[in-house]
Amino acid sequence: MNTIGWIGLIITIIAAVAALGIYHLVITEGAYLGQWMVTWLYDITAHEYDSIKQFSPEAEQVFLGEPLSAILSTQSTALVLDVATGTARLPITLFEQPVFQGRIVGLDDSRRMLTFASEKVEPYRDRINLIWRNAISLPFPDGVFDAVCCLEMLEFTPDPEAQLAETIRVLRPGGCLITTRRRGWNAAAMPGKTHSKEAFEALLTELGIVNINILSWQVEYDLVWGIREGYAEPAASHLEEVLACPACESIGWDKSPKELICDACGAIYAVSDGIIDMHRVKTR
Repeated sequence: MNTIGWIGLIITIIAAVAALGIYHLVITEGAYLGQWMVTWLYDITAHEYDSIKQFSPEAEQVFLGEPLSAILSTQSTALVLDVATGTARLPITLFEQPVFQGRIVGLDDSRRMLTFASEKVEPYRDRINLIWRNAISLPFPDGVFDAVCCLEMLEFTPDPEAQLAETIRVLRPGGCLITTRRRGWNAAAMPGKTHSKEAFEALLTELGIVNINILSWQVEYDLVWGIREGYAEPAASHLEEVLACPACESIGWDKSPKELICDACGAIYAVSDGIIDMHRVKTR
């Protein structure tokens, strides 16, 4: 092969590697490379996440805060779980609604995203708990939250259908689910991670969600609302009533400003910056 041929081959290889990198790191945000890659990408971009997304506070109120607070308005002790809370987008808009008087638990796998979330929710510190943990297995018993939200996250998990089922598991019958469905060309570029509108509605129905309403929301997402079939009375109003120890699955805690200690097995989970570290467990 002559020099021009070698140069052409090198350029082709570089272009292919670049295209593959853009696909895996930008378009699919590491979804096919493992949960660790997704989390790492969010960790390194956490400081500019809000500016990248360019959320409109007014739109957040109209599409998220106002309708959810209206649904929960009759429950002064409503308990909400925000899975993949990121920089506390959902908690902030919900706390800004005067009729919402409940509490929120925000969970995320990215420690740096939670650091920024902790700063933003400082005015509401007595009404929110942040947990650093992967959402594949949520540390809560069945049916304990009055509303569960998981926005723009399902397609970035190892198994979106299993993740959705796990999210719904902790929602009480009669409780409200808010999630999203990725659409458009980006969705088409993520086979096995996304669903058509009809397939997603069928999946939700199979998982016990009724009154499903799929609304066009952002360029890449539909906003999806639904209610878990059946009815159960609200079960709890504080995190300590529903948080299960990942080590032994018991509920019951000795609490201090710097750690949570499981009453049953003695497992210790550090608390710093208002964030409970359930990625790691210590024992005495």
